[in-house]
Amino acid sequence: MVAPVAQTGYPVNSKPSLLPVQGLGNTERTDAWWLEPLLVLLAFALAGGYSAWAALQGKNYEWGPYMSPLYASPFTNVPFSPALILMWIPIGFRATCYFYRRCYHRVFFMNPPACAVSGMCTKYDGESKFPFILNNLHRYFLYLALLLVVLHWFHAVRAFNFDGQFGIGVGSLVILADTVLLSLYVFSCHSWRHWIGGKIDKFSNNAFTKLQHKAWARVTILNESHGLWAWLSLGTVCLADYYVRLVASGVWADVRFF
Repeated sequence: MVAPVAQTGYPVNSKPSLLPVQGLGNTERTDAWWLEPLLVLLAFALAGGYSAWAALQGKNYEWGPYMSPLYASPFTNVPFSPALILMWIPIGFRATCYFYRRCYHRVFFMNPPACAVSGMCTKYDGESKFPFILNNLHRYFLYLALLLVVLHWFHAVRAFNFDGQFGIGVGSLVILADTVLLSLYVFSCHSWRHWIGGKIDKFSNNAFTKLQHKAWARVTILNESHGLWAWLSLGTVCLADYYVRLVASGVWADVRFF
């Protein structure tokens, strides 16, 4: 006799298993679930490895009006690489970012490597224990990241100033694109969204809270693509540094449009 089947597709008096098959990497999924963690690992390795290498060079980071965003700092006359002065800020901001937490938890800690795939840990303590409690510093790294955005925009505007004359070169556009994407990444941040209006219980109290609601709604639109801005800005900061490095070392001649 065949057991009756409910509308859910499961036999009556039976419940589907909500847990993946136990054991690292075991799952009932049949798709290529491992592809996303692999791509994330490669992206982290390429961007992190290149940024570390470039930051330690201490040369070929500036040409004419162009300055590598990795070296965007008011402190350049130091006996070591200027990139090391402020680089800890974007590292801390990205390392504690809500989106990047998901990525490195899956790739480096296998906790879990993907949805419905068994990982290495069976107990989750949230962010109450070291080192994950440091993720609570994200809101403070946000304040520092806002200062970096201002600094990057200063260098982006400077990239269009050729000996006192307005001009447009390939480097100008590359640095501008990196600055725009960095701004989108920072201003789509979950902590920024909360700071704008997440702590308000009622938006209709007065004219100011209504204005906050409009700002919060626009930030929410940005926040929906926070992961996209995170990856694009990580790529363009490396691309901008690489372009300036090629021009400064004489390998590549900057093309001027205007």
